[in-house]
Amino acid sequence: MQINVNLFTVNKRFPLTISRGTTAQTTNVWVRISHDRIEGWGEASPFGVGNHRQSTDAIKDALQQVVPLLQTFSPLQRQEIEQVLTQNQVPSAARAALDMAMHDWLGKCVGLPLWQLWGLDRNQIVPTSVTIGINSPEGARVRARDWLKFTDVRLFKVKLGSPDGIDADQKMLLAVREEAPELEFFVDANGGWSLEDAIAMCNWLADLGIKYVEQPLPRGEEPSLAKLKEHSPLPIFVDESCFTSADIPDLANYVDGINIKLMKSGGLTEAMRMVHTARAHRLQVMFGCYSDSSLANTAALQLAPLADYLDLDSHLNLIDDPFTGALLKEGRVLPNDLPGLGVQHSASIT
Repeated sequence: MQINVNLFTVNKRFPLTISRGTTAQTTNVWVRISHDRIEGWGEASPFGVGNHRQSTDAIKDALQQVVPLLQTFSPLQRQEIEQVLTQNQVPSAARAALDMAMHDWLGKCVGLPLWQLWGLDRNQIVPTSVTIGINSPEGARVRARDWLKFTDVRLFKVKLGSPDGIDADQKMLLAVREEAPELEFFVDANGGWSLEDAIAMCNWLADLGIKYVEQPLPRGEEPSLAKLKEHSPLPIFVDESCFTSADIPDLANYVDGINIKLMKSGGLTEAMRMVHTARAHRLQVMFGCYSDSSLANTAALQLAPLADYLDLDSHLNLIDDPFTGALLKEGRVLPNDLPGLGVQHSASIT
């Protein structure tokens, strides 16, 4: 098979601030696999969690180094290819792009969308949340109004963990709730709280009817989740603390759910393993994203019927998404009926 690697840059309509910083623009990687006159597509986007960082350059370099080792395979040999990627320590985002592309190729080869090939029910897909980053109370109000103006919003995920402390978090959240009192709310601290603050915030948030809190403690402080769970009336989800299925058993007694992201997991193959492992441990499942375009988010949506919650909104916040795929309808992002991932190219990529 032939593998091509290209870069493309996307810009956010609203820059996103979380506890670790602000993002307005990212350069992502587009992977195309060609075999038997069929082309499959995948995407890798950069991300960082603590000291673990996968930059665009690192992803691109890893792909270019492993491409010569993969050219003798066909996209049907995913198990053998996975072994090669593991042996060569290819970073997860690069693996995700290759895995996506091979799944896209397979769907196109048999003429079916992946969700249908897997026997999933698209009608089971829940509404997606859209994200409001850390901001001043008035700035958060403006962001909420902006989201409500240009898209069909049913759920807000509000980023907390402000460097100004939990008082600033509370003021900002109350401002957004006043702006959209009819919506449901989730909260994501991105590891921005101490254990003491997390306990206080979980109890305060529960009184407001918040659905769950995501990643209240920093990655590396997982042992403290046991104490937090004892004192939290809210379900606790982890994101930065859970990359692959191997992480789930050690977390299962201290959390209520996991956030699966294709860039962390290494693609759809591992994401499916994570779903099954989580269910075996009686955990809930959500799918999230980084600065992904419609390509990666539409890939994640192929598994969305298996999720309890979705936060696949990054493509909705792009002003120059070069791809089209997922359809937004009544607050839900849905995969279409096209074969494979169902993604088409909507702009020129150089």
